[in-house]
Amino acid sequence: MARYTGPKTKIARKFGEAIFGDDKAFEKRNYPPGQHGANKRRGKKSEYAVQLMEKQKAKYTYGILEKQFRNMFKKATAAPGITGEVLLQLCESRLDNVVYRMGMSPSRSGARQLVSHRHITVNGNIVNIPSYQLKAGDVVAVREKSKSLEAIQNSLTNSSHVYEWITWNNDTKQGTFVSVPARVQIPENINEQFIVELYSK
Repeated sequence: MARYTGPKTKIARKFGEAIFGDDKAFEKRNYPPGQHGANKRRGKKSEYAVQLMEKQKAKYTYGILEKQFRNMFKKATAAPGITGEVLLQLCESRLDNVVYRMGMSPSRSGARQLVSHRHITVNGNIVNIPSYQLKAGDVVAVREKSKSLEAIQNSLTNSSHVYEWITWNNDTKQGTFVSVPARVQIPENINEQFIVELYSK
């Protein structure tokens, strides 16, 4: 499965925030990369540049490449509701994202790996497709043979985030995707309206 595998700190510096999670290198140099990165007098961005940057931020945050992201936008456009919000809800409903939100991995890239390597089940069946769209009520769990994996154990021990739209039982290593999150329940700093405007041109 294609995914971005380049330098993550450089991308985080481009957006001015640690979009991939905790990043000590970013904390030291939280200004744009390049020769003039620390120069505060950078030119004002055009409307298009701002919109493009917001789309790129969303893609990098969720680990989705352009073709897949565009298809998700088409799906969001056809669905009832506010297109930008529906787009983010589709991103949040991906299996790899929910595995990350439940605390089984400290990063979305790690969560994608857990799914791809067949460590995760949905409603009792192994699902190895990171982009799998969950529905309200779906039960996501660590496969029985994988419950002793050190990487999962360590991540769960250090996980402290709680989300209203998912539940997690640390004893059984399973959780429930209770509902699709409302926009206010999605913590990502993304202006989805800019993405809608960009794709609508």
